[in-house]
Amino acid sequence: MSTKRIMNFLLFIMLLIVSSNVAWPGVRKEQGGKIGIVVTILPLAEFVENIGKNKVDVSVMVLPGSTPHTYEPTPGQLKKMSQAEIFIKVGSGIEFELIWIDKLISLNKNMLVCNSSEGILLRDMGDHHHHEEEEHHHHQHYHEDKQNKEDEDHKDPSDHHHEDHENHHAKDSDQRLHTKDPHVWLSPVNAIIMVRNIQNALIKVDPQNREFYNQNALQLKAKLEGLHQEIKKNLSTLINKSFMVFHPAWGYFASEYGLEQKAVEHCGKEPTAKELANLIKFAKEHNIKVVFASPQYSKKSARVIAEEIKGKVIFIDPLAKDYQKNLQQVTNAFIEGLE
Repeated sequence: MSTKRIMNFLLFIMLLIVSSNVAWPGVRKEQGGKIGIVVTILPLAEFVENIGKNKVDVSVMVLPGSTPHTYEPTPGQLKKMSQAEIFIKVGSGIEFELIWIDKLISLNKNMLVCNSSEGILLRDMGDHHHHEEEEHHHHQHYHEDKQNKEDEDHKDPSDHHHEDHENHHAKDSDQRLHTKDPHVWLSPVNAIIMVRNIQNALIKVDPQNREFYNQNALQLKAKLEGLHQEIKKNLSTLINKSFMVFHPAWGYFASEYGLEQKAVEHCGKEPTAKELANLIKFAKEHNIKVVFASPQYSKKSARVIAEEIKGKVIFIDPLAKDYQKNLQQVTNAFIEGLE
């Protein structure tokens, strides 16, 4: 066991002993009256800060430049978790949560656990093609969600946490999530649903500021809807619909806008020589001149393919915090790469 893991384990035991003594009024007072919230990834922090504004103190687990597939929390992050009132997880099966979720929740049994992906139809992992039937199902989910009351009643936080905790203990649930694409936030339509879930969590722990959260969430949803329509319009005229990306993070985005994703790596594994040859053949057959890569992952295979097809590598970040600006930049990158 590494020194880092030993230190984290010891801190985990220590925090587990004292976590039962958390008193929210006292903790909130120490934080200037703000609600302590821990989220898994940066895009979630962006959503929380837009809804909660000056009433929230947000900490992010997976730090910039890191990947949620391999990240391990620091002692400082474990301490933040032990004092948080809300933990907002992605909930779609990212490896960080599958590995750490039970430990993190056990640090603070009093906090509300919010599954931001609740209500989102999860896709199978792998290359994604656009299908009209899937689009109809997905949009039906979205439009049904829009009809829900913004401040719909939820169960008691302890019940919510109990059910969530039990679900993550179930092996079949973990296995199911392992086969699903966890990158749900990269579709603005999904992001609107995630915002609604975060909004309801904030109202649950701070009901006196219900209207504040409702108004902020309404404005954010309108921006995300505008972003969705903008991307849809900008990508609709593309003739070439196939794109190649190193890490298969853009399946939901591809499905939403009628694109086809071809991934270089699968399950964190670099392609074999034979797979690399097949990828190069696919790129040439589909007139692909750009290989998209994420800054969190190796660029070696992407560069090899780009050289073979006399193309280039363009970087797109699935974990950037400035959500709207990032997806606009990604859209422009797709337009440049697929023209």
